[in-house]
Amino acid sequence: MIVTILLAAGRSVRMGQTKQLMPFADSTILEQTIDRYLASNTEKILVVLGYQADEIKRTIADKPVRIITNIAYENGMSTSIIAALKLLDIETEAIMIGLGDQPLIDSRTIDKLIDEYHRQNKGIIIPLYHKKRGHPIIMNIKYKKELLEMTGDAGAREIIHRHQEDTLEVPVTDEGVCVDIDTPDSYQSAVKRWNETTG
Repeated sequence: MIVTILLAAGRSVRMGQTKQLMPFADSTILEQTIDRYLASNTEKILVVLGYQADEIKRTIADKPVRIITNIAYENGMSTSIIAALKLLDIETEAIMIGLGDQPLIDSRTIDKLIDEYHRQNKGIIIPLYHKKRGHPIIMNIKYKKELLEMTGDAGAREIIHRHQEDTLEVPVTDEGVCVDIDTPDSYQSAVKRWNETTG
């Protein structure tokens, strides 16, 4: 079983407001992102909240996902991944680490990464858009111990760097894997892209 861990615990400091709750399409940034994963072949989704968790939780309460509250979110992204790892089912074969502010990602891209994980003999799968690495990233559960030892905001980058021989970059045509919304400018740009592709 591949379990998705969606990271949505941050304070959105550069945005100046809680970006998870900002309007996007007919809902919010986080809701749209969750919907992309729900439409994919991922088998289970854990959404990790932190800053303003109660308010965000009410917004996504009707989604068929498991909500985790990371009280240590201010200590970096690693704490959110660790909080989710501690709650994984024993049947979990791999995790897919996604970002809660990527509403432009295509569900078919997520499925492609899952397919490549099953097809190839690699423990780490990373999407590559125009030679730029993006999210989500799939990691075999054999890396759980190393992930649990992470600190700060580096995420899994150091682990991936240590295991380049076990890493597969999957070229994709989906810009959404590299579009995360961190600033007012990136928000306006993402909204514009959405309107262009759906309008």
